[in-house]
Amino acid sequence: MAAIQSMCARIGRVTGKGLAANIKTTFPPIVLQCVVILLLLANTLNIAADVAAMGEVAELITGFNRHLMTALFVFGTLLLQVLIPYHRYVFFLKWLTLSLLAYAAVLFTVHVPWGEVLLRTVWPKFTANSDAAAVIVGVFGTTISPYLFFWQASEEVEDMRSKPGTVPLVLNESAGGEELRRIQWDTWSGMFYSDITAYFIILATAVTLHVSGITDINTAAQAASALRPLAGDFAFLLFAMGILGVGLIGVPVLAGSGAYALSEAMGWNSGLECKPADARGFYGIIAVSVLLGLVIQYSPISPMKALFWSAVINGVIAVPLMVVIIMLASKKSVMGNFTAGRPIIILGWIAVVVMGAAALRMLIPG
Repeated sequence: MAAIQSMCARIGRVTGKGLAANIKTTFPPIVLQCVVILLLLANTLNIAADVAAMGEVAELITGFNRHLMTALFVFGTLLLQVLIPYHRYVFFLKWLTLSLLAYAAVLFTVHVPWGEVLLRTVWPKFTANSDAAAVIVGVFGTTISPYLFFWQASEEVEDMRSKPGTVPLVLNESAGGEELRRIQWDTWSGMFYSDITAYFIILATAVTLHVSGITDINTAAQAASALRPLAGDFAFLLFAMGILGVGLIGVPVLAGSGAYALSEAMGWNSGLECKPADARGFYGIIAVSVLLGLVIQYSPISPMKALFWSAVINGVIAVPLMVVIIMLASKKSVMGNFTAGRPIIILGWIAVVVMGAAALRMLIPG
């Protein structure tokens, strides 16, 4: 995860262009078209699941109608993205990631068999069939995820533009050492925090819902309600806070990454620092993505199923996209003297092989 994200950040900072813009100039059009279409599809499903989950837990906490609460969250996040400049908005997003520690806090409210946990962390027990492979692909897809690839590269460009006089590293090689060290620290520490959080989410679910035989969840409200008698009111509130935090962080990133990808593919002006009148297409994509997510909650589609299958879709389309990223990061014609190092490239190819194998196993019945 860190290897791929660091390559994306490097591509953005070195070239001064987002991932889609680099794919557009380096690969055949069909590559970019397929990637952007699949990205927008998966992102919209993900947004729909996130906002529905936020509305459900908000209803449980406040008693207000879930659809009303969902609409408030949707329009609130949309207005924040459109009206507040990126350099101010990102400050709140970064601090909001602390809400993810709510899942770790759940572990202090329930019994955890740590010996069994440590054993199964390094030697998991499961049946290697297509269903298990689908879950593995989903776990990969919600961590090593295409929308994060586009977001990482584009935010490097945003940061560069926000600092007067800053140019791409291909035009100012003297700044390369400091900038690449910053990128390395940022991505490795950030991805470590992300993976630890994902681990706590899996563990908190396992030691509460799963051990009680609750293995088929259709809504976030169902999960939170089932947790209350098992772990108490405090764990229920922590779980609810985690869902709200994930949604408030995830929805802007999901909508923004799709907007960056399509805008760069179409050659439109893009950027969260831009005023809406100067980047209508970009903000239009954000608005459509988020509003479609709101509409889907009124359909018979289960939010939890949508969330799971969007993760699976992400896990599948990430594989060819990772190949493209590694090729871009390795090309001297794209990166100049700042091509990715061999250890990062090797880690990237390992990720491609493992995720590709899981995706193929998922498609084989039995």
